[in-house]
Amino acid sequence: MSIFLLVLFFLLVFIGVPIAISLGLSVVATIVLFTEVPVSIIIQSMYSSMNSFIMVAVPLFILAGIIMDEGGIAERIFDFAKSVVGWITGGLGHVNIFASLIFAGMAGSSVADIASTGRITINAMKRDNYPLKYAASLTLITSMLATIIPPSILMIVAASTAGVSISATLIGGLVPGVIIAVIFMIYNYFYSKKHGLGTHQKFEWKNVSKEFIRAFPALLAPVILIGGILSGYFTPTEAAAIAVLYTLLVSIFVYKGLPFRKLPDIFHRTVNLTGTILFIAVAAMPAGWVFEYDGLPTRLAAFISGVSESSLVIMLLLFVFLLVVGMFMDATAAIFILVPILMPTVAVAEIDPVFFVIFMVISLSIGLITPPIGVCLYAACNITGLKLEELSKASLPWLGITFATLILFIFFPELIMTPLSWLGF
Repeated sequence: MSIFLLVLFFLLVFIGVPIAISLGLSVVATIVLFTEVPVSIIIQSMYSSMNSFIMVAVPLFILAGIIMDEGGIAERIFDFAKSVVGWITGGLGHVNIFASLIFAGMAGSSVADIASTGRITINAMKRDNYPLKYAASLTLITSMLATIIPPSILMIVAASTAGVSISATLIGGLVPGVIIAVIFMIYNYFYSKKHGLGTHQKFEWKNVSKEFIRAFPALLAPVILIGGILSGYFTPTEAAAIAVLYTLLVSIFVYKGLPFRKLPDIFHRTVNLTGTILFIAVAAMPAGWVFEYDGLPTRLAAFISGVSESSLVIMLLLFVFLLVVGMFMDATAAIFILVPILMPTVAVAEIDPVFFVIFMVISLSIGLITPPIGVCLYAACNITGLKLEELSKASLPWLGITFATLILFIFFPELIMTPLSWLGF
């Protein structure tokens, strides 16, 4: 059953059928052909998957990200980041990374990041004589920070699907996100120094304080969201609602960058993006039931455990597997399909489930920036006019750094889990 479902799913995707429809048709065909379960049960299962308070956070964070994109928040973040790190060798490269780090703490979407701060930083780096390929590849790789830093939409989806603490998973993404950003900055520093990139500008506290005041309303958003989740004052779903209200008020009344006439278009874009994600979720629920009914998770756990009893070896195998899957499957669909399959393996290998969910999201997010279906890759090509193969080749050093960092997390999971324990998770 499982093999039939997966083969049919990839066949339909290959011929151009949308992912959600491919998954839904594959599930229905499998259940009808191999079981006597009534189709009405499938419909009930699909409905129940969406009847969830947790999943309400997804459209709300998408809406908040679009509001930030349209409301002038990205420009303030860029100017503040430039005042803080623009003076270091490779200045605008650091600004690119730092701005993405801040924006990630507000939007939760890689596509939103590359469409807003990404467009600004690429143009600024071009004006400062950075090679276009370098500027574009750096912007592309930093966009993945939005899927790691809270409030990441993918982290919420993965944690709710795996049945682990959403708050712990969200906060757990903060440490690896910052570590990855710092390593990017180190590489950018030495690369820029070697090739003489960027112009030197003087560091001025006066300028930092000025830009901080301008950006303060925007910078307060991640503080409110992360602080509220950490303190337990509100849930991630409630944080999403607060994010929408706060960014809407700031964009309209503080920065005055969002006229009321744009709101219908923003709501329309939110519905389109939300529909895509939740449609996949609806179709994935009965797919998970098929895998469980067929015993696939248990068989896979037994197979991997038979290869090695070492949790380290198992994590390395899963890492390679997740990288390949992420390249060929939408990250949201991969989470809904793979979590029910892989969690028994994780349990057998005695791998912390929160660590695995965080690691899984980071690994799958690499697929956002690699061919053949990397949505952020295509967005960056659209912004810069570069060809797909040109930008993909320019991104290879950054991908190598990311792979090495993820392997570091495999060998030293306490880099992620120890700070979580300090925070009481």
